[in-house]
Amino acid sequence: MGRQKISLMPQAEDALGLIGTLIRIRRQELGWTADSLAKRIGVSERTVLSIEKGTPSASVGNVFNAAVVVGVELFGEDRHALARKRRRGEEILGLLPTAVREVQDDDDEFNRI
Repeated sequence: MGRQKISLMPQAEDALGLIGTLIRIRRQELGWTADSLAKRIGVSERTVLSIEKGTPSASVGNVFNAAVVVGVELFGEDRHALARKRRRGEEILGLLPTAVREVQDDDDEFNRI
């Protein structure tokens, strides 16, 4: 049994295609083959080619590893900026309640307001 087809929203499809293209451009600028990049990130050559094509079934971890290894910035940020933003996000999460109450969409309740 193969992988399940992943249906992407147009913006997600564009983003995945863009990062794959940027990875391929940088890999070629470095003079690396797909196989040499694959060895550097611990995947098969086929996986690298899937990443570069923007195939949705490629794991986000493998896509990000490939980007980092060839020098494509993630989210337009360098490593240090990403780390700062991650810490800030974790601080914000720490201030939010741990449980979110599910609100029922009850038409009668809405009409009473």
